[in-house]
This record gives sequence, structure tokens and C-alpha cells, in this order.
Amino acid sequence: MFIQPWDATLDEAEWATWIADGHDFGLLSVNGLPGQAPVAVPTHFTRDAGHLLVHLARPNPVWKAIENDPAVLFTVFGDYAFIPGPWRAAAGTPSTDGVPTSYYAAVQFTCRAHIVDDPEAKAELLRRQLAHFQPDGDHAPVDVDQPPYGRMLPGIRGLRLEVTDVRAKFKYDDHKPVKHRTAVADQLTERRQGLDLPTARQQRRRLDRIGPWKP
Repeated sequence: MFIQPWDATLDEAEWATWIADGHDFGLLSVNGLPGQAPVAVPTHFTRDAGHLLVHLARPNPVWKAIENDPAVLFTVFGDYAFIPGPWRAAAGTPSTDGVPTSYYAAVQFTCRAHIVDDPEAKAELLRRQLAHFQPDGDHAPVDVDQPPYGRMLPGIRGLRLEVTDVRAKFKYDDHKPVKHRTAVADQLTERRQGLDLPTARQQRRRLDRIGPWKP
């Protein structure tokens, strides 16, 4: 992932807060077997200290690829919007001279994958995921000897993705003048399509922290 200086995360807390704020679905990318394309799997995940926790169906073709090469990449992205050219035209130039772009946030975790097959270890992984996704506890106990999870555990495998590096990008034109960034955020708020509103919030948040860009 190419990151310009003005798109870089401001600190670790920025990307960690963004992930914790409901960005818990991403793309697991695994090197393919020799002569085959890489394998990519969209999936929910949870963070556990220095690991990402994932579970997938046992028939998933990703397992052979992971066993062959446990070096994987997990990418999370969101708060994205297409920014049309006229919104980015420089002052005093025709609006048609503006060049469009994309705004987005993305966090990439470089990881070493550890497969979890022990039944109790899989059950504990599921408990941790359910604690995140269903914090009210409105689910049956995850017990290896009790339904419904006990009979389903053999059909899945778990993954503990040991995070070895994190790269984060917040691409919101932070190198542009304050007036320009404020105007684009206002236009996103007015357009209200797709993820325009969360994109505008990210742009305003970065604007409040950065102010005028200083190389």
C-alpha cells in the first residue's frame, strides 16, 4: 500500500481507535500455492492483544495455502467516497480542470498465521469473538460438549494471526488548504451517498488534528 506523507496515520492510537470503532471486517490475503493465484477471504475478525482472531469453514481452500506459507496480509478499509473532479479544482481555474480522486481509510496488518484445531482452543476463540460481536451474551454457551456449538466445532478451523507490522493510511487530501478540505467535507455531507457522511467525519477529524499541512 503506497502512503504519501500527508496520508500517513498520525500515531498508533489513530488507527487503533478507527479499528475499534466498528471496523471489524476485512480481507485475508494469502500467497497461493505454486503456480496459483493468491487466495483472498473476506471475513469478520476481532483483535486480541497482538493477534487478530478469525475462524473459517474447514472446506475453505485457504488452509492449504496457509500451511504452505503462513505469511499473510489482513486488510481493513472503510469510510471511502469518490471525490469528483470539480470539487478539487484549484481556485481560479475551470471546474472541469479538477482531477477526481478517492478518499478512504485503510489498515494493513502483516501477520504470521497460526492454525487453531484443538476443540477447546477453537471454543475459546469463538467465545472471544462472541464477546465482541454479541456483548449482551444473547447466545448459547460455547461448549465443546454441548449443542449447538459443540457439534459445529469440527466444521471450522481457527486462526490466530500474529501481527508483525501495521501500516495505516487515511487519504483525505490533508495536503490541500484548509478551505478546500472544509468545502469537500461540506459537499460530502450534502451529497449523502454511500459512505459520504463517515468520510466527511474522517476528513474533519483529520483537519482538526492537522490544520494546515506542514511537510
